Amino acid sequence: MTNPDRLRLALLFGGRSGEHQVSLASARSVLQAIDRDRFDVIEIGITPDGRWFSGQQVHEAFLRGEKGHLDPVTFLPDPQRSGLYKVSAGKSGRQLDLISDVDVVFPLLHGTFGEDGTLQGLLELADIAYVGAGVAASAVGMDKGIFKEVMRANDIPVVDSVVVLRTDLEANPEAALEAAEAVSPYPIFAKPANLGSSVGVTRCRSRSELLEGLLDAARYDRRILVEAGIDAREIEISVLGNENPEASIPGEIVPAADFYSYEAKYHDEASDLLIPAPITAEETNYVRDLAVKAYRAIDGAGLARVDFLLDRQSGKFFLNELNTMPGFTKISMYPKLWEATGLPYRELISRLVELALERREQKRKTEFKFERESNL
Repeated sequence: MTNPDRLRLALLFGGRSGEHQVSLASARSVLQAIDRDRFDVIEIGITPDGRWFSGQQVHEAFLRGEKGHLDPVTFLPDPQRSGLYKVSAGKSGRQLDLISDVDVVFPLLHGTFGEDGTLQGLLELADIAYVGAGVAASAVGMDKGIFKEVMRANDIPVVDSVVVLRTDLEANPEAALEAAEAVSPYPIFAKPANLGSSVGVTRCRSRSELLEGLLDAARYDRRILVEAGIDAREIEISVLGNENPEASIPGEIVPAADFYSYEAKYHDEASDLLIPAPITAEETNYVRDLAVKAYRAIDGAGLARVDFLLDRQSGKFFLNELNTMPGFTKISMYPKLWEATGLPYRELISRLVELALERREQKRKTEFKFERESNL
């Protein structure tokens, strides 16, 4: 039974993405830590083929692969009907029944169809408050090729890169390889432009490896980002806030492999997380300011993890990525950095919900109707 004194929070997890399992891991941590005195949690799981389900113990059902007892559900892009609806068979076709009103959505979805602005657009149409970046920031942050152009336009240093289209790779592999090799000498990185958690990322040291890397990245996106590989340390900053964002202390990842791959992030315990990062006070201030500058450049909101490369040879920082919905398990870098900065995991969850509600109130100050004064 819901409590009128608690906010009704819909937690979305799973999703149509190569990061489906990462989302389930993030959701597990949030469900274990969230303040139940403040929130009535409505679990909503999204299958890899895009079906939405709610009911009892949804997360556990997704982990077991047993969804038969769950109800198909949906949100409507209608601000007058902004709750969660059960979808069932009626006498004249599909029938929608309101299950619950929703005060705020926490879309713990990583990658495509969750972190890329598509879900955010639905929630905007429904006028439901949600945690995290808006449509534009989500889309720009998700597409690494476009993101790097925005960074260059704001004088934020990034490594040399080029975008190769899947269609170009299919039509003329030789020309695609030449375009990729023009970025820099080997090693070269190939990665899907619109994905995270290092899924589909390959460090290429030869033409044959580059072709394999391009083909692998093309499995996950029609746009492939090719980047210069540098001998670098990996420094990360967590950013929190809306109009006045704050940056955490920096952390450093020391991967067990050549780079911080999917296996290194989620399965290889040999990788180290150094918090705080062993860099100078001057470097710390510089990279924190740069993280906030990048966040503001794309109109970030709620949260983001900003990843940097620190070139061991030149000592220069290069912004690598900005993740608008980073991994959110209790041991993920984003919450660990905030915990080290003084904001515990449970309080971080509550603060993100507060920021979502604050942003919705700001939007409601905007007028969407324009009426010209009559000259009659």
